[in-house]
Amino acid sequence: MDLLATIKDFMLTEAVSGYEKKMAYKLKDYFDQYSDETYIDKAGNTIAKISGTETDPEALTLMIFAHVDQLGFIVRKIENSGLIQVDRLGGIPEKVLPGATVSVSTIDGDYIPGVFGNKSHHATSPEEKYKVDTVTSLLIDIGASSREEVMNTGIHIGCPVCYKPSFTKLQENRISGTSVDNRAGCAALVGVAEALSQNSPKVTVYLVGTVWEEFNIRGAIFAARSIKPDLALCIDVALPGDTPDLMSRYDLGLGEGPTVTLYNFHGRGTLNGNIAHQGLYRHALACAEASGINLQEFASLGLLTDSAYVQLEHNYIGCLDIGFPVRYTHSPVETCDIADIKELIHLLTYMVNKMDKNFSLSRF
Repeated sequence: MDLLATIKDFMLTEAVSGYEKKMAYKLKDYFDQYSDETYIDKAGNTIAKISGTETDPEALTLMIFAHVDQLGFIVRKIENSGLIQVDRLGGIPEKVLPGATVSVSTIDGDYIPGVFGNKSHHATSPEEKYKVDTVTSLLIDIGASSREEVMNTGIHIGCPVCYKPSFTKLQENRISGTSVDNRAGCAALVGVAEALSQNSPKVTVYLVGTVWEEFNIRGAIFAARSIKPDLALCIDVALPGDTPDLMSRYDLGLGEGPTVTLYNFHGRGTLNGNIAHQGLYRHALACAEASGINLQEFASLGLLTDSAYVQLEHNYIGCLDIGFPVRYTHSPVETCDIADIKELIHLLTYMVNKMDKNFSLSRF
């Protein structure tokens, strides 16, 4: 697998939360090359099974997952002038929106370019220049002159909108653009699938591209309910502290290795989060040391991943959040280092190959 080309392919695919069809089927095409069985469940999760060599009833089942969806907007109102009002779908940072380019979906799934207009600078008062406009006060311009023109394109109320997909190769191993969170994680899933197809693990592994993460963080639970894994690894982003704005909060850095999250807690709107399963955490540490990988440790308030709800299924599924550092999250210029993704793939593969039926499921 060409990792850089795969990440680029995924980043340039529109798949707003709730409208993930393009990414689901694209990921399935990649999985088909490496898995014993690949399918898309009723919720839209893309699932690939790699059978383990241990066949007795005590054999473990492991689920490794990353969300395929991206945050965006939903069309709320179409003005008579042809301008479009939207609401947020996910955690959009409103201060990046004026002047941003977007892609607006039609009801048939085609995407039409548009822009978030902002008040002309020459007519903006000094007070307004320092004000962050809310998304509901901004309007998208697709070049239409009337509501009828907009409707004729196929854009209706409820259609999804995303940042215009972009991919930029920066210096060295750095890349920037839309949906690094979590398309780089999806590419890591493909890398693990390729590696495990060449060296079958003892445990049975289900690799899952999950839906709805940016909407309500619930899509992964449908996969967990059907797969019924014993343990789960969630691939998602962590926040580096290698820029001046976050240097006092975090120790992580781009290009310094994959990440493991010991604690996350949303604290806003939902009292949920994940404290790392100690067995999986110590297994990750041991495997990183054995394979010469620097594993960066992360803990933070204000974040949430799919693992928060996956862990609540059945009689508890032990979960570990493991991933990679990303700068400028939820903006159109998310930035990561490809070297971290490569090492993440190696670490996950090593962890899987060192697991068998004797691995402890206990949270302690």
